[in-house]
Amino acid sequence: MVVAVRKFTTMLDQITPFDALMREANEMQKYLDETTSEQINDVLERGEMLAGMLSRSGKMVADAEYHRDNFQKSEIVGILKDTVKLSLPALVMKQLVESACKDYNYLCKRCERINRTAVHQLDWCRTVISNAKSEREASKGFNNQHSKQQIF
Repeated sequence: MVVAVRKFTTMLDQITPFDALMREANEMQKYLDETTSEQINDVLERGEMLAGMLSRSGKMVADAEYHRDNFQKSEIVGILKDTVKLSLPALVMKQLVESACKDYNYLCKRCERINRTAVHQLDWCRTVISNAKSEREASKGFNNQHSKQQIF
């Protein structure tokens, strides 16, 4: 039991603070908004960067959801205390909690979109690299056929 508690504490220590997640999301978004040439070296470099970003942004989604869930839990308790006397419908209380969590929901959605955009851009990199390989192979075949014809 002690081992499980120790592992859980270690995991909690690795959660990125909310403000740091927001700053990192801004930096990632700037990078994703940049365009890249179709020069192979540029595409390879971008692909390497996107692969790392993909991993990091997945963790950012989990961290953002952790912060949202924690905040949501405390908001539910607070809203229940405040609204018990008013006997508000459950739907209204749910909307109050969602409204209180707007910044956390925004960060979760933003991190998810960054992750998804990185996936799409990495797919684009793979396509460009694949096309370049195909063109290279086709030109090799053309050059081989052309040189054989000259010999005869």
